[in-house]
Amino acid sequence: MRSHLLNDTTAERYRSSVTEGIERVAAKLAATDRPFTGVTVDALAPTIDAIDLDQPLHDTAAVLDELEDVYLRDAIYFHHPRYLAHLNCPVVIPALLGEAVLSAVNSSLDTWDQSAGGTLIERKLIDWTTARIGLGENADGVFTSGGTQSNLQALLLAREEAKSNSLAKLRIFASEVSHFSVKKSAKLLGLGQDAVVSIPVDHDKRMQTVALAHELERCRKDGLVPMAVVATAGTTDFGSIDPLPEIAELCEQFDTWMHVDAAYGCGLLASLKYRGRINGIERADSVTVDYHKSFFQPVSSSAVLVRDASTLRHATYHAEYLNPKRMVTERIPNQVDKSLQTTRRFDALKLWMTLRTMGADGIGQLFDEVCDLAVEGWQLLAADPRFDVVVEPTLSTLVFRYIPAAVTDPAEIDRANLYARKALFASGAAVVAGTKVQGRHYLKFTLLNPETTAEDIAAVLDLIAGHAEQYLGESLDRAS
Repeated sequence: MRSHLLNDTTAERYRSSVTEGIERVAAKLAATDRPFTGVTVDALAPTIDAIDLDQPLHDTAAVLDELEDVYLRDAIYFHHPRYLAHLNCPVVIPALLGEAVLSAVNSSLDTWDQSAGGTLIERKLIDWTTARIGLGENADGVFTSGGTQSNLQALLLAREEAKSNSLAKLRIFASEVSHFSVKKSAKLLGLGQDAVVSIPVDHDKRMQTVALAHELERCRKDGLVPMAVVATAGTTDFGSIDPLPEIAELCEQFDTWMHVDAAYGCGLLASLKYRGRINGIERADSVTVDYHKSFFQPVSSSAVLVRDASTLRHATYHAEYLNPKRMVTERIPNQVDKSLQTTRRFDALKLWMTLRTMGADGIGQLFDEVCDLAVEGWQLLAADPRFDVVVEPTLSTLVFRYIPAAVTDPAEIDRANLYARKALFASGAAVVAGTKVQGRHYLKFTLLNPETTAEDIAAVLDLIAGHAEQYLGESLDRAS
């Protein structure tokens, strides 16, 4: 069994095995003509359930053959131009090279003596990102598993900086279309059920600052503590960006921590055309970025950044067997001192390889392309009487609803849109997402693939309309 361990004696086996796996994936990518096969849970589960994990195949080729049946054949492929659903991006090749390197070397980024250069590379990338944001010379941060963890850590720091003797008095303010992780974080941090105050949004799905000011004032009058305001730079459903400069003014006025959830909108940090849309982010106390959304990185690659490096102390614990306090005075850099995680992958390497190969402008150009594409998609939807589109895009998201000419019952229209999404997914021809707007079912395109074209969008809209019309026709037949 030692022949399976990666070391100096098995380097050739490692090379041949990984090469065989890469060749299988490359062939699959080249042959994929749709984002999904349409396989159902009931069809796939028995194949996986029948595998006896206590009976190994003892052969890489056989394992890869089996993997074709249980995963590769039916995987949902984000690289396909008609995958239009969630915040999943196609990935760039330099990042995949980084993934291969970091997996093989297997550094752990918690302490210097487990990572060495990896620690310094991650710190360099944190400095690069905070500079792009404009957080100042005292800024710092750490890579995380994703936006949910980043938001949790930011709100942990905000809770501690609020210095309240009563958790029940703490309040977090976020827009009604903010990410669910804000409420989840409040629960994990031991705050009350009413801790998150939902602020209404305007027609463009941006936080209404007049309402925010009113709620902050009411919070203070009620003897409560405004712990944090979470502004969103790229909401999940609409890609909308809250008015960051105005929110920053209110946070300063009420002495409240300002967190910007830019998990989606962080791509604008590299944008050549639209960087101004996140002006004001430089005034934040903390920022969430997800490189694995709009920097075209493989999952996971994310970070939480802070204006004041000293606030990261709230996540610091010292253990003699890992990061004893003496290491601080010895100037030994241990990233675990800043992180909620202990063992942590060297995910920063993927972004490093990308920047060193493509440059920030290369990333920004790709993100600008999908933002431009969203405008084209919006124009198609706005001109098509079959659809109602909710809001003109700020980033690359379109939320819309099929509206049949002969049906006026909103519930029936809901069912037609739900059916269309499910039928499209079952066909495998395209994948779209769904959400609710004012209680009604809508469909959603999240455009993160520069290879997607306006023609792809038009074709998928025709497919959606066709499925919806089929449902409505069958519904009328049943009714008669």
